[in-house]
Amino acid sequence: MALVEPVPDAPAATADCGDERALVVADYHAGIEVGLRYERGVELRSAADTRRERLLALCERVEADRVVVLGDLVHRIGDPGTGERDEVDALLDALDARGVPLTLVPGNHDGGVADAYGDRMEVADPEGHRRGDVGFVHGHTWPNRAVLGAETVCMGHEHPQVRLEDEVGVGRAEKAWLRGDLRLAPFADHLGVGPEALAWSTPDLVVFPAFNDRSGGTWINVENQEFLSPFLPDALGGGEAYLLDGTRLGAYRRA
Repeated sequence: MALVEPVPDAPAATADCGDERALVVADYHAGIEVGLRYERGVELRSAADTRRERLLALCERVEADRVVVLGDLVHRIGDPGTGERDEVDALLDALDARGVPLTLVPGNHDGGVADAYGDRMEVADPEGHRRGDVGFVHGHTWPNRAVLGAETVCMGHEHPQVRLEDEVGVGRAEKAWLRGDLRLAPFADHLGVGPEALAWSTPDLVVFPAFNDRSGGTWINVENQEFLSPFLPDALGGGEAYLLDGTRLGAYRRA
């Protein structure tokens, strides 16, 4: 069995971390509705309660010992504002009541989270975190060597989606998983070391869809769409796309 298994029909996965079973999600973007109001003048009713209940239901469904968030727990870059704080407080209260701790691998939106919530959650190194044979990274920075030595590396940041068309040419976007082998050369070049200096086991990279339904994403099957991560697509050896229901779409650029 794979160390990291997607939860059917959900933008979440379970990770076998050795002594714990983790529920892993990426790009929660708490308070996104407040952010969109300030950024774009878009007025949306808050879906904070829905997001929290979805996450809690998944925790119960998979009997999680821990929740790992692959970055961007909050939406607005910098110190969490009122909308983010209210939503994160309610989420942490609910997880505390269930005895489920939260680990955050900080993303580019999480600059103030450690100061605001460091006493209520584990805030990991932004360059990555490893539990057992699974490495976790947001994806906006290059992973550290501990993560690169894992058997499976989980990342967020990209919000992968695929563009699908029906028989009459009407297009729609669907959340997707992207999975493939990591290539050694880009990481060795970045670190300025020879390939033999890295404890390399040809990690399996799993790029998570965004947990938040309002955060947009990268169309991974559309030509000329650029990745956000500094090591993609160069570090991805091949790579296949899957829908949330498990449908295999094949090579991601041809999905």
